[in-house]
This record gives sequence, structure tokens and C-alpha cells, in this order.
Amino acid sequence: MRCLPIVAALAVPALASASPAIATRSDVFRESVRPAGQRRLEAAQTFARGDRVVTIVRWYRLGGKGGFTIVNPLPSGTAYQDSAREAQEVSVDGGRTWGQLDRLRIDGRDATAEDVTHVRWRIPASIAERGSGRIAYSAVVR
Repeated sequence: MRCLPIVAALAVPALASASPAIATRSDVFRESVRPAGQRRLEAAQTFARGDRVVTIVRWYRLGGKGGFTIVNPLPSGTAYQDSAREAQEVSVDGGRTWGQLDRLRIDGRDATAEDVTHVRWRIPASIAERGSGRIAYSAVVR
């Protein structure tokens, strides 16, 4: 099995567009499935083709009011799978356009998870007021 040293690429910090001041931290884990079917997240320094990885983005509001948006680019060596929040939007064109995956098209065809280049979450003011939170998405190493 060939190990890929893509930790640095997977841990790309999320970009935030905000009126409140915020900070983010991204951590990447390998997801494993136990024989009984339980899923477990494990810290890993390297990943192999086919590994399912979960990126957890923690955000912290440092000041200000209102909601904000977090954008996370996917490393080119991964294929998007799913997000822990239904309200996420994805881009298949490098962040130029956004929407739900089942509504996006690329090169005249329906977009697929393999086409996703960025994930975006809008954090409304009501949630931002809590001061911190986390969002997560999963991908598979190509």
C-alpha cells in the first residue's frame, strides 16, 4: 500500500468571510470501521489511497456581531463525500459558483462528488452568537 504524505494539503485552513472577527482551526482524521461496524476517527500523519478522511473545522468568534461564511478548499488528492451539515454549499469550479451538489453542472453534465473543489458553510448570527462551533466534511483519498 502506498502512503501519501498529504497531511499538509488536507489541513489547509478554512477561509472565513466575516463581519465578526473569527479564527478557525482544521484537524484531519482517518476514519476506520471496526468489525462490529462502529466508526472511529484516528489521528494520522499519512494517508493511503482509498482512506476515508474527516476534516473537522472549529471556528471561534473573537469579536463583532452577525453571521459569517467559512470556505474550505478540498485538496486535489481527495474526492468529497459528505458534510455533517445539510446547509453546506459546494463549488465545482474553484469557488466561482456555489450550490447544492445535485443542482450543479460542469462541462454540460451533472456534477458529481469527484468534481467538488470547495465546501462552504454560512454560519447565521444566531449560531455565531454562541462564540464557537464546529463543522465537518468527509473525503476519500484518491
